[in-house]
Amino acid sequence: MALPKENVSLLFKLYCLTVMTLVAATYTVALRYTRTTETVLYFSTTAVCITEVIKLFLSLGILAKETGSPGKLLTSLKENVLGSPKELLKLSVPSLVYAIQNNMAFLALSNLDAAVYQVTYQLKIPCTALCTVLMLNRSLSRLQWFSVFMLCGGVTLVQWKPAQATKVQMEQSPLIGFGAIAIAVLCSGFAGVYFEKVLKSSDTSLWVRNIQLYLSGIVVTLAGVYMSDGANVMEKGFFYGYTRYVWFVIFLSSVGGLYTSVVVKYTDNIMKGFSAAAAIVLSTVASVLLFGLQITITFSLGALLVCISIYLYGLPRQDTTKIQPAEAKGSKQNLISV
Repeated sequence: MALPKENVSLLFKLYCLTVMTLVAATYTVALRYTRTTETVLYFSTTAVCITEVIKLFLSLGILAKETGSPGKLLTSLKENVLGSPKELLKLSVPSLVYAIQNNMAFLALSNLDAAVYQVTYQLKIPCTALCTVLMLNRSLSRLQWFSVFMLCGGVTLVQWKPAQATKVQMEQSPLIGFGAIAIAVLCSGFAGVYFEKVLKSSDTSLWVRNIQLYLSGIVVTLAGVYMSDGANVMEKGFFYGYTRYVWFVIFLSSVGGLYTSVVVKYTDNIMKGFSAAAAIVLSTVASVLLFGLQITITFSLGALLVCISIYLYGLPRQDTTKIQPAEAKGSKQNLISV
């Protein structure tokens, strides 16, 4: 994955947009398939842990290509990883939050339809917006805040009368599903903005930052395996219930994680908005075909409002590729600006 040094070309943005959309839509449907149609369920905590390991090795490989030689790679790792315990500690914060978010995603998709999950999960946008204002000193226009409330209205419609039950082989609890979504949304907003601030506050290589993130992520997720499924893993094995579909989900999650870091570093909100809207459409169509999902008028209207609000929120009004300098004025002006 060759990355531009400074300027980001339109072709590169379109490439990231296409990959993000396909990965997000495919991941949602594939994950739900593995959690609702398999007779033997795998441990979701182990899948999250394996994902972190794969992302670590992928980042090491890309950093090796970026540095150009094994010697330079080792030097970079010694200076930025082994020799920077404070940086590792700093990146352990989003690692912990991301681990919680990923496990909540597994729980939510075990109790919600893929389309309901995909639309409801877009609540991460107003949460991210608030975190951006408070943590990065950016301001949002009235149009962007309007789109946030439109998004909430669309999600409310989805929850008010969700799509009818699908053909699954396990009992589901919408209350648990929406509760897990709420936690995942909060985690996504905070961790995403925190990681963005770390990436854009220094000239450290993106892949060095990823390695720092995934090292701490492996420790956190291993602890999660022990606390949540320790006894069962010891009895049945770490890879209990794994099939080729489970490995496919892990692969998609790994690739998606890498592209998320690329997007945070090099692109702006408009790409993420189009990607999220397109993923909703694709995953909904796939749910109709694979799970027998029956789309209601209320659900369709809510999904439409969500897609429109995502587009409006993504309309650029300022440079979002850099951290805005702190100003002496109160943060209240950042909450609403013309």
